[in-house]
Amino acid sequence: MLQPLDREKLRSEFTTAKPFPYVKIDNFIDPAKAQAIAAAYPSFDVALNQGRTFSTVNERKKIQISDASKYAAPIAELNALLASESFLNDLSYITNIPKLLADDQLVGGGIHVTGPGGRLDVHIDFNFIEERKLHRRLNLLVYLNSPWEDSWGGQFQLWDKEVKYCEATFSPVFNRCVIFETSEISYHGVVPISPDAPFPRKSFATYYYTREPPAHWTGISHSTIFKARPDEKLKSAVLMPAETAKRKVDALMNKLKRGIKGAISGQH
Repeated sequence: MLQPLDREKLRSEFTTAKPFPYVKIDNFIDPAKAQAIAAAYPSFDVALNQGRTFSTVNERKKIQISDASKYAAPIAELNALLASESFLNDLSYITNIPKLLADDQLVGGGIHVTGPGGRLDVHIDFNFIEERKLHRRLNLLVYLNSPWEDSWGGQFQLWDKEVKYCEATFSPVFNRCVIFETSEISYHGVVPISPDAPFPRKSFATYYYTREPPAHWTGISHSTIFKARPDEKLKSAVLMPAETAKRKVDALMNKLKRGIKGAISGQH
C-alpha cells in the first residue's frame, strides 16, 4: 500500500528540521489505494453518529472516530499497515526513536473529519497514557482531501515554542503525510476552515509511543495544552480563561453531585 520510502533522505530531513523534528512525505500511499481510502470516509453527518464531536473555544466542528471496528475495509487496511512491525521499523530508523509502539486503541487518533467553520487551535498534545504507562513520541497525519484549495483554510502549521512565529505550513492536500516528534515544544495547529469550504477536511491520525521516557521527560504528565496565536488577543485574555473556569466549576459540581448521590444511597 505504501510507496517506497527513502529512509536515508527522510532520516536526514527529520533530524535537521526546525522548529522541532518533522518530515513531510507526498504521495505517501499508492494512489489507487489512497483514492479508495478517501472514498470510504464517512460523510460529516454519518461521522456525527459514529464518533466524538468537539465544540470548545479551541476545537470545534471536529469529529474523531477512534473505534477501528467502525472503519470500512480500506481504512482498516491503512490503520493495520501503520501499526505493522515493518512500518514501525521504518519509523524508528527515520526518527532515531527505538522500540516504537503503535496504539491499538487509537486514543485521540483515527478518522478525523472537520466541517466548514471548524478549527483546531495551536497546542501541544497529551504526553503520557497513565493506565498503560506509555510515553507519546510521534504524531503521524495523512491527508485525504481532493480537491483542496488554500482559500478554504485547513492548513497544518508548526509553531515555535513561544507560539510567536509560525515556522512551517502545509496544505492538507491529497495523499500528503506529516510525521513529527511529540514533545513539550511541538506546538502545532490548523488554520480555521472557512465556513465557505464546500467539503469537510479529512485526515487520518495515528500516534506512537515508547515504554521508555524520552530525554525531555520531566516526570509530569499533562493533557492537551492550547495557546492562542499572537493575533488572538480576545481568545487569550477572555475566552480561553472563561472556558477553563467553566470546566473547573463543572468538575466541582459533578463531584458534589456524586457525593450527594453517594450519601443518599448510603442512607437506610
